Amino acid sequence: MVVVRLKAGREKALLRGHPWIFSGAVGDIELGESDFKPGDTVKVEDSSGKFLAWGAYSPSSQIRVRVWSTNFDDVIDKNFLHKRLARAINLRERMIDPSSTNAFRLVHAESDGLPGVIVDRYGDILVLQCLSSGAEFWRRTLVDSLIEITGCERIYERSDAEVRSLEGLPPRSGPILGGNGFDSIIVQELGLKYFVDIQNGQKTGFYLDQRLNRSLVRKLAAEKAVLDCFSYTGGFSISALTGGADKVVSVESSKGALDLHQKNLDLNSCSTDQNIMVQGDVFKVLRTFRDRGDGFDLIILDPPKFAPTTAHAQRAARGYKDINLLALKLLNPDGILVTFSCSGGVDEALFQKILAGAALDANVDAKIVTRLQPGPDHPIALNFPEGSYLKGFVLQV
Repeated sequence: MVVVRLKAGREKALLRGHPWIFSGAVGDIELGESDFKPGDTVKVEDSSGKFLAWGAYSPSSQIRVRVWSTNFDDVIDKNFLHKRLARAINLRERMIDPSSTNAFRLVHAESDGLPGVIVDRYGDILVLQCLSSGAEFWRRTLVDSLIEITGCERIYERSDAEVRSLEGLPPRSGPILGGNGFDSIIVQELGLKYFVDIQNGQKTGFYLDQRLNRSLVRKLAAEKAVLDCFSYTGGFSISALTGGADKVVSVESSKGALDLHQKNLDLNSCSTDQNIMVQGDVFKVLRTFRDRGDGFDLIILDPPKFAPTTAHAQRAARGYKDINLLALKLLNPDGILVTFSCSGGVDEALFQKILAGAALDANVDAKIVTRLQPGPDHPIALNFPEGSYLKGFVLQV
């Protein structure tokens, strides 16, 4: 058994329940007699040798250990992981109404006690992401348990997120179970339908964390001129159209996403005449709209991650301020801005401060109508605030 002993006084975060141990907190490492591989389970002790946790060791990552359990009696094995998966999936069965959607997150990594493990469900298909050394080490065991618990016979892997490189892991994507039948997947959500590209789309194919927020936009959009920025495959745009929007302008840089957007319009019998799709850089397109005096009643900003870590927060803050400043200038009187950040390095307090600065520079009076977050399939562990990556505000000017 490998023992990771922390430096004196560096166990405080762990004692508060935080599941990450950074490299700077590690003092000594005692290697066992057996072969040791990245992701293997290690025993974590404080500087005096007192047991603290069992965790997965990652020699390449700044997050050197991700904690599985702080219970000395736990054994990190197939049975342990099976119970964790079953508990996470049981929560979704209690919280998600299957008549409202068949697309939702089953496992949300650290917040479900499974660091680096993401599992999304699209109908009868599971999409797995193994984003940490520990998740990679137990990959086959996780797959076997998922099959046993869910009964799903089609599983696709999207372990190609950039974060894997920080773990020293190569990207991997492709079918695990069920052959090659992963094209033309259609899911239903609150009365609407969407094509999902799980093989090449963003994240695992669709922004499942925005389900409730798409529903809100649908309620806000009646008789409004709507601008949907970073529109991807049209989730917010189609919600607005089916909510009675007069017109929707959708701005997206990816042609592939816009092609799928068009298919989703047809799938939901939406009028193409009411949805103007613009391919281009959102920042440049918004400046063009500003310069020619365009105005909108409802604007949605759902940009990609600007700050994956706090080290990128300052640069990201400038991007968030610029994009929100442009949007605020494009809003008609009494207009509504629905704006998001999915950057883990920008917390809600900083995001609100950025928005306040943007409103000041735009010379508008803006107020917070409500705060937005993902649905219950994306729980947030109280001891892991980093899990609260998606935060949003509805502002009125």
